[in-house]
Amino acid sequence: MTSTFRPFLARAQRAIGIRGEIGLALLDDAAIRRLNRRYRRQDRPTDVLSFPSHAAGCLGDLAVSLDTARRQALRQGHSLETEVKVLLLHGLLHLVGWDHETDRGQMRRLERRLRRQLRLPSGLLERPD
Repeated sequence: MTSTFRPFLARAQRAIGIRGEIGLALLDDAAIRRLNRRYRRQDRPTDVLSFPSHAAGCLGDLAVSLDTARRQALRQGHSLETEVKVLLLHGLLHLVGWDHETDRGQMRRLERRLRRQLRLPSGLLERPD
């Protein structure tokens, strides 16, 4: 199933202006919860995790929970595929150093512009909790 999203990742990378290999893992809630607990010290599932790389030619790895993405897609009224694309874009921005928790809205604005360009619906940073 990861091959389904490779063309989108390539388009998103071009839109952002970045190049490099990206590892992609599509997981269930249990697996992403283990990663979230280990790397972020948060013992709960999450939708997407980004693991930047410092290796030449490699941007890093993205992990997406299909369980969480499915629930979010239902709440948003769009397909699982669309939700995964929203999550991949968000994760890509984190891979290249954007951080909505510490910036002054720059990532939110960039993500909004890229979503319009890539024809995606509202992003994570615009949704009510």
